[in-house]
Amino acid sequence: MRTYERTHPWINFTLDLRNLDHTTWLRLGEAVSKAEHIGGVPLNPEAAERLHAVYLAKGVLATTAIEGNTLTEEEVREHLAGRLHLPPSRQYLGREIDNIVSACNLISNELIQGSYGPITPNEIREYNKLVLKDLPLNEDVVPGELRQHSVVVGRYRAAPAEDCDYLLSKFCEWMNNMAFPKGLERPCSILSAIAAHLYFVWIHPFGDGNGRTARLIEFRYLLQAGFPTPAAHLLSNFYNLTRTEYYRQLDKASRSGGQMFEFIAYATEGLIDQLREQLQVIRDLQLNATWLNYVYERFGKGSAAHLRRRRLVLALSNVTENHGWVKISEVDTLTPKLAQAYANKTTKTLTRDLNAIVQMGLIEMSQRSVRANKRLILAFLPAKAIG
Repeated sequence: MRTYERTHPWINFTLDLRNLDHTTWLRLGEAVSKAEHIGGVPLNPEAAERLHAVYLAKGVLATTAIEGNTLTEEEVREHLAGRLHLPPSRQYLGREIDNIVSACNLISNELIQGSYGPITPNEIREYNKLVLKDLPLNEDVVPGELRQHSVVVGRYRAAPAEDCDYLLSKFCEWMNNMAFPKGLERPCSILSAIAAHLYFVWIHPFGDGNGRTARLIEFRYLLQAGFPTPAAHLLSNFYNLTRTEYYRQLDKASRSGGQMFEFIAYATEGLIDQLREQLQVIRDLQLNATWLNYVYERFGKGSAAHLRRRRLVLALSNVTENHGWVKISEVDTLTPKLAQAYANKTTKTLTRDLNAIVQMGLIEMSQRSVRANKRLILAFLPAKAIG
């Protein structure tokens, strides 16, 4: 008998689908549907690039913030754009971000190139090596090398060091030979990603960077399950947003003797919430692009008054506060160009312009306030769909 079989008997590499409740199955089905929806959404290259940048920043920040990285999301975006200058004492924080980006890019590129094969211990060692590259580490930690000492995380003592090599091989063998019921391959692939996360954290094979490595493995399997890259970062983001509960669920799963289904329920609920939010962001991007095209089509080429009225509609279109409503007395100050256009005009000109645009249906007016009438292009939703 190996030592871990006595100390960690729950590391038995099983996933009994019969223990999954119907709510979790419903969430898994919804997750598959939403991932397919996100993957098939048409966006212009600029909007798609923004979306990728936002969720890459969220994902890499999340997986490092769980481990103590203190950069803000805005700082991470600035860092990824090459505009953040950190003092020497904080440069390691930027290095942590760069390491996760490199690892995510490696995993994504391998999938795009179709070079994914069965996961191997050497690949996982490479992930850990990337995670810890050029970071200040304890003397007994070597990036990519299995630990030779005992590790305690919180109240959890990781699997015995002498079994880590064996367990990492068993982990890869289990992941590579997982078989799912016919027709349930996609939702079960999400399950396998979450289960891989749990088992890897239980083993904790490296001296440092185990949590980040576990979330990279999860990222890999979500990509393999058909998740587009922005969506594959969402679980890490959820774990960070609910960090206390994340650690509580991890601790509960180990202390319960390997009962993982509460953790799976927690993760799938969070995944659905994150997917719904991401879809709303995408819908907003599509709505704004369609609306801008519609406004330009309606005005076409015309007089100076046409140009001024189009500019007014576009300025109102960018207002997000107060459900888009703007007091009429403040409309001509929304942008510098709009202020310039009305600088030498009387209030009658502004009133005439607003009335003309109302007649076109492009804005709506209520109690001396106006807003862009974007509901015009929501063809299949009731009129009250926009607040």
